[in-house]
Amino acid sequence: MPDAASALDILQQPAEWSLGSPSLVALVGDEPFLVGHMLTLLRDHLCPDEADRSWAWREFAGDADPDPRDVFDEAATVPLFAGATRAAVVRSADGFVTAARERLEMLAGSPRSAAGGRGLVILEVKSLPANTRLAKAVAKHGLIIDVSIPPRANLAAWVRQWSQSRHGIQLAAATAQRLLERLGNNLGQVDQALARLAAATDPAAKKTAIQPEAIDDFAGSPLERTAWGMIDAAATGDAREAVTQLAALLAAGENPIGISAQIASVVRRLSTAARLLALPAAGGRPAGIEQALREAGVAAWPKALAQARESLGQLGPRRARQLPRRLLDLDLALKSDASRGLRARLALERLFCKMSRQAAAAGSPRRETPAPQHRQL
Repeated sequence: MPDAASALDILQQPAEWSLGSPSLVALVGDEPFLVGHMLTLLRDHLCPDEADRSWAWREFAGDADPDPRDVFDEAATVPLFAGATRAAVVRSADGFVTAARERLEMLAGSPRSAAGGRGLVILEVKSLPANTRLAKAVAKHGLIIDVSIPPRANLAAWVRQWSQSRHGIQLAAATAQRLLERLGNNLGQVDQALARLAAATDPAAKKTAIQPEAIDDFAGSPLERTAWGMIDAAATGDAREAVTQLAALLAAGENPIGISAQIASVVRRLSTAARLLALPAAGGRPAGIEQALREAGVAAWPKALAQARESLGQLGPRRARQLPRRLLDLDLALKSDASRGLRARLALERLFCKMSRQAAAAGSPRRETPAPQHRQL
């Protein structure tokens, strides 16, 4: 994809962003949250008066194979008495781009200012290869906006800024990390959790940074919170509680492979910390358990570190280092003979049992009792 503006950067300071007068706008990427907010921002720039939006902003469903003539005619119609700029938006437009590529190249090949007040076309596409003539034309006279999450984006910092500007609450750095840990990079769910958190926060408390403990009640659905409770119980060695939570998740229709992926995201950090602590002093071994946990990716806030430390302590170095092998065995089982039903449940329960406190006690070396010595008579 050619050089593109980042939707993450634009949405951080939307009031300072200038649209200019592009002939064609391409929203390239697959993050629905960013697509939705960028379309809203574009509409606000092009049609600032809500009364004009009914005629000046028209959306076409790309998967319904719209007639290209309808799209281009919509953008070419010049308003007589209104100041809004007409916009023809094609959602899911990858197929439309293939069908109307030559017309789009012509449209993007000249600046909009030379067309006497003509409107513009906005395309929502998954990809726009940089070596195509269309991409080069859009880069020259149009606008390309990346609506995906860059791999190296500091998403925690973005969430903190977004929570303050959109929801009026301040998050501690560890709170933003905890939120992303719970919900991944799903910005839509993150935004919903922030909205619920803002609604439940006392107005007087919004000036202080919200701590990570507050996230657990707002991040995700009840089933997602049950899943994290199950993982926390398994990691701390409480197999009975983990199996109970697992039964609730499976009864609700959760996929065993999805549950396994959530477990792996936590368990791998414990294993990584154990391997770091096993390094020689001259080979990069961390100064202590807390530093090892942080280097392994555990959130740097007291509750998370204390829980991870407890989990690592009850597992012990040997079992913790064996966890990747346990996860591999589980993954192979869930993708073969234990893909569903009771077999899948048994495979997950087996992992919990191997992580339990009872398994640790059973695997500890036993002290040999010396044989009784008989006195000679």
